Amino acid sequence: MEILACRRPVLVCILKNRKLIKKCNTHSHNQQRNMSHITQRRMNSNPLFRIHNPQLSRNFTVMRVLSSLLKIRYLFISGAIGSGVAVSKKYQEIMDSLPDLHWIKDVLPDDKQLKIIQDSLNSIFDDMKNVNLVSSDQLDKFKTWFEFQIDKANKDAERTNSEDKREIIIKVSPKIEAKEVSSDSREKIDKLQQEIIEMQLRYQKELEKLERENKELRKTLLLKNNQKVNLRKVKKSLIDMYSELLDELNDYDSSYQTQDHLPRVIVIGDQSSGKTSVLEMIAQARIFPRGAGEMMTRAPVKVTLSEGPYHVAQFKDSGREFDLTKESELAELRKEVEIRMKNSVSRGNSVSNEVISMTVRGPGLQRMVLVDLPGIISSVTQGMAPDTRECIRQMSTSYMSNPNAIILCIQDGSVDAERSNVTDLVSQIDQQGRRTILVLTKVDMAEKNMANADRINKILNGSLFPMKALGYFAVVTGKGNQDDSIDSIKEYEEKFFRNSKLFRESIGISSQLTTRNLSMAVADCFWKMVRETVEQQADSFKATRYNLETEWKNNFPRDLELDRDELFEKARGEILNEVVSLSQVSVKDWEEKLRGELWKSISHYIFEHVYLPAGYSVNQTNSSASFNTMVDIKLKQWAEEQLPKKSINIGWTVLKDMFKRMLEENQNSSDNILDTLKMAVIDEALERHSWDDKALSTLRVIQLNALEDRCIKNKHNWDEAAQFFISSLEQNLKLTEDLLKTMVGPSNYEKWFYWKSSTADQTKRNNIKSELENLLNSNPDHSNLLTKDEQITISNNLKQRTGQPCELDDIWETWYLVYRRHYFKTALDNAQNLKKQFYLYQESSSSQGEYYEIELFWRITRMIKDTANALRQQITNREVRRLHQEIKEVFDDYNQSQDMKSKLLTGRRVTLVEELNKVKLIQEKLEDFIQALNKEK
Repeated sequence: MEILACRRPVLVCILKNRKLIKKCNTHSHNQQRNMSHITQRRMNSNPLFRIHNPQLSRNFTVMRVLSSLLKIRYLFISGAIGSGVAVSKKYQEIMDSLPDLHWIKDVLPDDKQLKIIQDSLNSIFDDMKNVNLVSSDQLDKFKTWFEFQIDKANKDAERTNSEDKREIIIKVSPKIEAKEVSSDSREKIDKLQQEIIEMQLRYQKELEKLERENKELRKTLLLKNNQKVNLRKVKKSLIDMYSELLDELNDYDSSYQTQDHLPRVIVIGDQSSGKTSVLEMIAQARIFPRGAGEMMTRAPVKVTLSEGPYHVAQFKDSGREFDLTKESELAELRKEVEIRMKNSVSRGNSVSNEVISMTVRGPGLQRMVLVDLPGIISSVTQGMAPDTRECIRQMSTSYMSNPNAIILCIQDGSVDAERSNVTDLVSQIDQQGRRTILVLTKVDMAEKNMANADRINKILNGSLFPMKALGYFAVVTGKGNQDDSIDSIKEYEEKFFRNSKLFRESIGISSQLTTRNLSMAVADCFWKMVRETVEQQADSFKATRYNLETEWKNNFPRDLELDRDELFEKARGEILNEVVSLSQVSVKDWEEKLRGELWKSISHYIFEHVYLPAGYSVNQTNSSASFNTMVDIKLKQWAEEQLPKKSINIGWTVLKDMFKRMLEENQNSSDNILDTLKMAVIDEALERHSWDDKALSTLRVIQLNALEDRCIKNKHNWDEAAQFFISSLEQNLKLTEDLLKTMVGPSNYEKWFYWKSSTADQTKRNNIKSELENLLNSNPDHSNLLTKDEQITISNNLKQRTGQPCELDDIWETWYLVYRRHYFKTALDNAQNLKKQFYLYQESSSSQGEYYEIELFWRITRMIKDTANALRQQITNREVRRLHQEIKEVFDDYNQSQDMKSKLLTGRRVTLVEELNKVKLIQEKLEDFIQALNKEK
């Protein structure tokens, strides 16, 4: 009773700092609802700005409005309004029921915290200015009055505390020894300690209630700001800028070993230790897939937490937003995460290094970047890759080796500490514990299992594990049911710590309990480390950029800094320009090229299947009618079936050759690094290209008409046909003589003067050739066939001459070339005479049978001309445009494949530009982030 009677005015000042906000909320509840209407009232009618009136009622009105406004920063200004005279009377009854304990001041705000409150109040005033709630003059008056009230409260507290300090310490001590007190006193002390714990938990509950109210206020404020932001350029939040910066660094150096030393929170723990649940409690949404006893996290998941009016999630490479307040979309999000994890794992492996990036926004979320890693396993089970355990350890070590990474070490509190794998791994990386935070999960299960309270306390004060850490926290992240909502888990967590026997005796560790305190501590540590490291990284990338620019100037001084995509677009433009220039090729060049390719393609068929068979028939029948009959039949059949398709193929070949020739001519003025890409695109486009089917039927009609007309109307056409006939005969004669020379060997002249010799087979063939030439000299009009008697005679003559028998096959092979040469010589002499007989041909129609060979080649000449003209028109009018479109399609297809670009555009010049561009981009993002960070600071 003596202890309870020791109530001094000091408690009034101390406990006001924590309790006053509770009653103040009751009076400001109605003003809370009408918060949004304040922004629409006229400034001169707002009671808040009439604070110059010294009357007590007006002061009381100011306090009520202030309590509503300050809920936005309730954690910082809860002790600043305790000195209000009118409000203090309403809490006198509460003060009378509380014990007079000086040591409770340890859990209440100190001078440093009051300084933070003042800074936070200034931030609130800035927010009020930004949303145009009040004017600058009115805010200055209000700030002056508020600072005066704070100073007055501090002076009263110091004066009262100094007077009663000695008496309070003597009468109440938190460290009363068991030997110095009686049993009644001990019970009183235990009862007081229990009341204090309950008071702390009630205070925690009130803070959480205010937190929920604060979320609604923040949401309203953010929505109001968003309405204004939509009218101007949208600015990214600080955490979003930082997250994009980390993504760029990950693309630049995915190993995390050289450049990427910026902070992030690495969530690491043993499998099924609850690390994913901790991350979900911080994000306030069940966003990850779960499996009973199965490894679900198979790839790193980077989660960027930021504040926003709506609770939504979005992947980095997707525009869809998942509403986290709807269970159906939460299920879709978890399914999408699971699918992405499975797709990231290559065949034969169980885990992947590919990062899945996700952003989660919502009211009241702490701004930070967390990376959830696969859980540490002790052994590999069936179905896993043999190296899974080692891969997970290497991945975890790689992420933790970042000297600025915050390690959130998750330890299962329901199992023996000696079974932990993760603590040894973390202690090896961060031996001094300068960036490690230990989180003890599943403490509710530990209590059910009758865990030792001393061991739990040792974990939270850092004396049980060999590892060191910045802080130690205990959380409850689930009730054992996967379908439980975050709100129900938070309520369960609050209830557990309020009634827990494990933590009842642990006075002063309330700040180490609950995921809310954990997230606040992690966020503070995260941003502190960000500010310390980001400028250092900016300097590092500045030096890297200078080195790369120097290398470019020394190695490629005359080239533009074009990356792979820009070079790709340059090649596209050059090739498409070349296609357009095809339409500028002259008609003469097109038709000369087409006529030459057409004759080269059909000459063999004309001589071997039309002219020679018809000519041989004339020698056998001595009738020119048989020649024309055979020629007409063969040409018509050929023109209807084979010639149009062959002509189209020739036209396509000419178009391709002409295009490639133009590219080669312009190659000297082009960039050599583009040659491989250009040729690949051209080959692909030409392979895809097919001639218009409509041209086939038109071309067939043109060719049939040209081949049916054998009438030569003028001297020019006659000379042209005769010259074409003579040149064709000369070409075939030369080709035949070359084949015959190869068969019979060198001549006597070559043997004597060039020291050449003949083989035995060539000597035998040469003897056969001599016998056959003698036969043709004796009968120049001999047919193309040898009679049986002639074969026997030649064989006997050779046997008498050489003493060796001769095979009939050898005679026939040699006869083919000898007679062919004889026929071409005879036809060439005849063609030379016919070339001069146009007027005889024109005057006497009865003698036209003698000119059948000239007529044949006139028909061929006209057919080639008409076909070349038709193909040229088809190319210039349609095929060039179609080729242009097909090349564009090939470029579009290649543009979608980064692998194809990397394959076709290679070399140090390309990679150097890409590295330089990446470094420039990262440096710019770093500088922008530093500017935004300095503005916020």
